[in-house]
Amino acid sequence: MNLSSKKVIKNLLKKYGARPSKRLGQNFLIDKVIIKKIIKEARLKIKDTVLEIGPGIGTLTQEIAKKARLVIAIEKDQKIVETLKETLKGFNNVKIIYGDILKIGNWKLFGNWKLEIGNSFKVVANLPFYLTAPAIRKFLETKLPPELMILVVQKEVAQRICARPPKMNILAVSVQFYAKPEIISYASKKSFWPSSKVDSAIIKITPTKPGNVIMKPVNVDLFFRIVKAGFSQPRKQLANNLSKKLELVKERVKSWLLKNNIHPTQRAETLTIKDWINLTKSY
Repeated sequence: MNLSSKKVIKNLLKKYGARPSKRLGQNFLIDKVIIKKIIKEARLKIKDTVLEIGPGIGTLTQEIAKKARLVIAIEKDQKIVETLKETLKGFNNVKIIYGDILKIGNWKLFGNWKLEIGNSFKVVANLPFYLTAPAIRKFLETKLPPELMILVVQKEVAQRICARPPKMNILAVSVQFYAKPEIISYASKKSFWPSSKVDSAIIKITPTKPGNVIMKPVNVDLFFRIVKAGFSQPRKQLANNLSKKLELVKERVKSWLLKNNIHPTQRAETLTIKDWINLTKSY
């Protein structure tokens, strides 16, 4: 079955009474070149366990299954699950789970198999816009982060995640605190069916190993409290945001910033991850 053919896809969906859902951001990836790039960057080995979020009709899933030991495909749309059972019936190493990834806790993926992720896994997915930030944070903040994440996300979102000073943002800080993100390639809106409204990007996210400077002991809750305060009004000076949101005397905030080699008039977007960590440690 040629899952890169729009005609084949339409007939398949019609058979099961399914259709792409705008609410779920379903734009199926059909570009073989982009799929090959994703597989290459995932560096899949025969021993790998791969978690795929929103497999859709299984175009990417099939290629992952050819390389990995086990593929856990989590799909939220019940009718799409039925189409997956047909497109993936020849792959005994694929487990399809009907559910919402954001509601599955403690990494225990309950289905007919009562499956639990092992100590090492990779995440490969074509993520809808609404799911991008919460899904990435969920995986990075767990005690058992994936070895690697290869994701297809909106181009603008990928650029925000990979931003560097002086163009940092709260999403970039949230990801880069835990991992190293990089854009691998871009994908045209025509790489999807139905065609998406914007271009996308393949992004590689590698969780930081323990011992790295970014992962040195720090109060995570306090770290993000300070970061959120700093970015509360991004166009305003850092000293103003921090004093207001943390309810501190401005002079005290200025002194705190200067001790960390940060000028009070700087904006949050100019700070590095290390700057935020130093502020947290010296709070």
